[in-house]
Order: sequence, then structure tokens, then C-alpha cells
Amino acid sequence: MNEILPAELMARIRSGEKFRLIDVREPHEHDEYDIGGLNIPITELPFRIDEIRTPDEHDPLVLYCQSGNRSILAQKLLASQFGMDNTFNLQGGINAWKEEAGE
Repeated sequence: MNEILPAELMARIRSGEKFRLIDVREPHEHDEYDIGGLNIPITELPFRIDEIRTPDEHDPLVLYCQSGNRSILAQKLLASQFGMDNTFNLQGGINAWKEEAGE
């Protein structure tokens, strides 16, 4: 499974690189700290797959959660059940992102 480090994701965001960002945390977690993207909790992911399958579905998909565990599960789910393998897990999740950002 592909992973991306927080510093690399920050650089990609700054550069305007084209990718899709999905937060698989619960809405209250997303509201507390949001780095962007679409919020689809992991428990809703199989039921909201059409929101991910868009004309841009060939763009890389970066998944994130609080620590990286739920997003790894989401990554595995998307690969095994929906054949989506152009995905990246934010290594360490929001916790690592905050550390990289000095927060």
C-alpha cells in the first residue's frame, strides 16, 4: 500500500498538484481540524463510493484520519472491493501532520 509523508503532502498542496483528498474521520473530528478534502467517514465509505468515482477518479487519492489506522483500512477496502489502487495513506495521519506543521 502506498503512503505519503505529511511534508510531501504539504508540498503537493502548495504546488497545486492534482489529487483528491478524503478524510475518513467522523464529522466532529473533521470539524475540529480540517486540512481539506471531502469528509467521508470510513463507516460510510462503501455507501458513498459514487462520490469518489468521478471523472477525476484517475487522479491520486490521498486518504487520512487521526493516526493513519482508519485510512489504511479505507485504502485496503477501496482496493479490494472497488479496484481502486491509486491511493495513498497519510502516514501518521493528522497527528503527524500537526507535528510537521509545528502545532
